[in-house]
Parts: sequence; structure tokens; C-alpha cells
Amino acid sequence: MTPHENAARSIGRVLVIFPGALGDLMCLMPALAAISRRHRGASVELMARLELARLAAGRTVVARGHSIDAREVGELFTEAGAESDETPVNLNARRFFGDFDRIYSFFASGDRRFRARLAAATDAEVSFHPFRPAGDGHVSAAYLRAIEIDETASPANPRLEPTVDDLAAAAGAIAQSKCGSSNLIVIFPGSGSPGKNWPADKFAALASKLSLSNRARFADPHLHPIPYRARKFNAQSREEDPGSLGFARDDTKSKKRADKEYERRISNRASVAVILGPAEMSMEPIFRRSGVPLLKHLDLPTVAAIARVASAFVGVDSGVSHLAAAAGASGVVIFGPTDPARWRPLAPGARGQIEVLRRDPIDSIEPDEVAALIVKICGVASKIIH
Repeated sequence: MTPHENAARSIGRVLVIFPGALGDLMCLMPALAAISRRHRGASVELMARLELARLAAGRTVVARGHSIDAREVGELFTEAGAESDETPVNLNARRFFGDFDRIYSFFASGDRRFRARLAAATDAEVSFHPFRPAGDGHVSAAYLRAIEIDETASPANPRLEPTVDDLAAAAGAIAQSKCGSSNLIVIFPGSGSPGKNWPADKFAALASKLSLSNRARFADPHLHPIPYRARKFNAQSREEDPGSLGFARDDTKSKKRADKEYERRISNRASVAVILGPAEMSMEPIFRRSGVPLLKHLDLPTVAAIARVASAFVGVDSGVSHLAAAAGASGVVIFGPTDPARWRPLAPGARGQIEVLRRDPIDSIEPDEVAALIVKICGVASKIIH
């Protein structure tokens, strides 16, 4: 196809091939949005790890996901013993890649034979970009530069939008864990690299600091709903004794008003839940001993939806922290050896607020410091620090 013919070709389907993990994909989202704007009206499709392709489809600008482990991709790599870049492309690869009008590949960009075979599998324009682009600043800006987009002119970071089904699954998971949904603070304690992890016992101490047990709640006389008939009422002053909720009459209307006030006071307290992925299951006994509710075996869309409805989250430099931020959550991200200027989660628009707390060694950060930032972010009453 000549350059003129290629320029005139109508762009109906665009494929982005990306081999990264969850955090990498969240950092690619501004570039995906830029590609969508560049090819307005086209279907932007993502070929990535299957769970990530499914996560992005319908919740971002991505319309459809494909597995990077598909047979059609494997057929683009020259078989052992092949001596030429001109090895014929398998018809399966040709049928799949030939249906796209533009392809951006962040996969195997340094593999000469892969590049040649992918280009031969389609008549569309194909461009190759490094999976981890060089340059200063955040990696999201580097991805934008890689596809020749001016990051300074790019709009605010796009948000991942949980679906109605995601939000329903999140509500079910929260209810099943028996943690409160009001003022919910979610903890993501792990990452794929042990060197980036804050100690699990400090996370457990933080959870205890941020949450109040039922015993602590009901030990506070100002929070316990005093029986109506036991309340003392001063007829002379027309005032009720301190410690009651302000309703002396033993009638249904007063009871409802008092119950509503009690629920309001209780709702001002924080509830905490810990979400464990497959890599964090060894931490489970530590959190079990602390009594904090645990949520396990959740898919990524449900995790994103829980982050969206939570008041705040706490995590480390991990893919799930990037996911929570992309879903619009506010939170504290604890960094150790990695550079937040390059890898911090980005809050989309004005809704989310991300505070970074960095120190190396990471275990020198104390729970009180993290709790103080949570209070700053979500406005939970300072009584949670006790």
C-alpha cells in the first residue's frame, strides 16, 4: 500500500498491543485516550493479558479486548531454524491482524522478525513503540511522547469507569465481609515486588488505628442509644441530661429521630477492609489476628468498584494502587525504593486526591504518619487516631 493510499484509508478499527502488567496498563491510559481522539469514531481495541484486556473493555476508551497469548500472536514469531524474515505469515494471523486499519505495538518492538511479520500480516499502518519508553518525568508522559502526542496539551488523566454490574458486585463483597460501607477505607497491602512492600504488621496496626471495634463504639456513652424510658428529663429547665440524644418523649416519632441521629454519629466513624490478591495470601494470618475484615478472590473490576465507593485507600507502589486511582479513588500510596516522580498513581481530574509518602527504607514509615494523611484526605473524625 502506498503512503497516499494508506493516508486515505478509512480508520474503523485500531489495535493496541501491550504486554505490561496492571500498573503499566493504567499508566498507558492517557495514551489510549489520545489514540482514541486521534482516530475519532474508530473502535479502539486492546491486545494484552486476558484479565487486563477484559478489564479495559467497556470501562475505558477500549471497546474490545483480545488476549496477547492468542495463537495469532505466537504465529508472528519465526519458528526455530527459520533463516529468513520472509517466512510466510500464517493465514490465521493474516485474518486477525488484517481486519485492523491501524496498529500500535508496544510489544517486541526490538524484535526485527516480529516487526517484519506483523507488518506483513496487515495492510494497515503499523508503528512500534518501546514497552518502557525512556525520558524524564512520569511514564504516562513517556507513552504519550512515544506516540507523538504533546503531553502538555493532553487532557486530564482519563478515568476507568466501573459498570453497574461492577458496583453491584462491590456492594455484595462489602456486605459479605461484614464491614461498614460508610467511610470505608480500603487497604491494598501488597505488590509484585517484596522490596516495594510496607510491612504487613504495620498495615495491620494502621487498620486497627483507623477502625473501631463494636466494643469501642458502645463503650462511648455519647454513641450508645440510651433506652428511652431510662432517660432523665429536667422539667424545670425543659432540657435532657447530657449523654442522651436530645429526645425525652417516649413516642415513635422521637424514637425514629433519635435512631437517625445515632446512625449519623456511627456513620462518621471509619470502617476498614483489607483486599488480598493471590500474591498477598501469606499476609492473611497477620490481618486475621488484628480482626480487620478481609476481602479475597475478587476480580479486578470488582476491586476497582470497591475503590470507587470507598472514602480512601492505602497501598504501595503496585498495580492495584494504580487501578484504584484510575477508578477515581483518593488515597495514600507508600513508596520506598521506587521513584514516585516516575511511577506514582495519577488521579483523574479533580475527584481523586493521591498523597505519596516516601522513605527508604520503606519500613521506617510509621502507621501514625499514614493515618494522618488519611484523615487529611477523607475528613474522617480525628478520633480515629487513638
